[in-house]
Amino acid sequence: MSSDSAIDSASVITPTAKTKHPLLWVPTGYFTMALTYNILTAAAVIMFSNLGMSNAEAAGYASALGLAYTIKPLFAAFLEMYKTKKFFVLASQIIQGIGFIGVALALNLPSFFLPMIVLFWVISFIGSVQDITSDGVYVTSMDSKQQAQYCGVQSLSWNLGKLAITGGLIILTGFLHENVFGHDPLVNGTDWTQSWQIAFALLGAVMLAMAAWHWKFMPDGSRSENTPTSVKEASATLLDAFITFFQKKGIWMMIGFALLFRLSYGFLLAPSMLFMKDSMENGGLSLTNQEFGLIYSVFGLIAMIIGSLIGGFYVAKKGLKKALFPLCCAINIPNVTFLLLSVIQPESYALIATGVIVEQFFFGIGSVGFMIYLMQQLAPGKYTTAHYAFGTALMGLCMMLTGMVSGVLQEAMGYTGYFIFVMVATIPSFLICWLAPFHQKHD
Repeated sequence: MSSDSAIDSASVITPTAKTKHPLLWVPTGYFTMALTYNILTAAAVIMFSNLGMSNAEAAGYASALGLAYTIKPLFAAFLEMYKTKKFFVLASQIIQGIGFIGVALALNLPSFFLPMIVLFWVISFIGSVQDITSDGVYVTSMDSKQQAQYCGVQSLSWNLGKLAITGGLIILTGFLHENVFGHDPLVNGTDWTQSWQIAFALLGAVMLAMAAWHWKFMPDGSRSENTPTSVKEASATLLDAFITFFQKKGIWMMIGFALLFRLSYGFLLAPSMLFMKDSMENGGLSLTNQEFGLIYSVFGLIAMIIGSLIGGFYVAKKGLKKALFPLCCAINIPNVTFLLLSVIQPESYALIATGVIVEQFFFGIGSVGFMIYLMQQLAPGKYTTAHYAFGTALMGLCMMLTGMVSGVLQEAMGYTGYFIFVMVATIPSFLICWLAPFHQKHD
């Protein structure tokens, strides 16, 4: 969700003369961005598990789909040279809409796995284009005052999109599977294809409707002052951005921070969801899709948003340097809730929900420290936007790599053993937090 629509858009910003009212396109634009990202990186874990994949396969494939979002800073500048930002937003949403409908049709095939994964990979790269150019419209269609004014709307809309997928869509599949098609909600296998077909057909229709809406109401977006005019120029600028990035004082420690601050969360993310869904016999909690969606995407999301607000106020009051280590504690120590749940295996829905709420609340508090550190320490310089994007890409790389191996490790260790491993994986986060350099001075 970073504004990396150009190699550096800090010097942008020339709003178009007749900009549509932001409330007509900012909420829908960021809502639509969240639909694609969360269906690929979060709901896909549950879908793959529903369809009968092992934990290793479900976590590995879903995590790998985040690759396009990790490497998008490498091709962001090239999109600046052609057409308008709105053109790419509309084209990406139309292609995604067709792609999701294609996934629904592919699930009807006897051997649906390969075409489904291929379509997901295509959608992931097209989705990253949507992210880049939607951010670009936001940055270049409004002045700095408007950008700040609608930042809260932007964030809220993205979280509503996340809620629609990880809550609404997952709950819908569980309801259809159990109450419409009459299947056992706790048994995985190909019987789940019918419910997910409907979900993807609906998602495709929503994406096409969003394209139609944005065709009418989204502004074109203007170009950055330093937009490259050729592939050679764009490549040279990208290379210079890389060179200056590695010339920063203390850069290797800052890279270590970007990679390691959320290391334990990267290991925790997919297995914690699979743990909620897995059977009691396998060490899980046997939640249905409906129960899972309600806990994670309603209670958990609300807790995370509240935690993020508190974390922001805390940093504003204490300053990042003093606040960083407590924020590191907040993002890591509450992971122990999953260890306790795996030992107890409670049948109480309220107790399970409480565990998730606690973990998500403190994750919201702690994650603020990561983003502000990148903004204040890693990003400043000649290519502020590009270097911030590199930092978030490193975080994405950590999440992708840890996610890809997490399922294999969990199957080898069992849930309790694996959650002990997750707690051990918090150690590098504390070390890098303690060593993180502060070369930029901020009030």
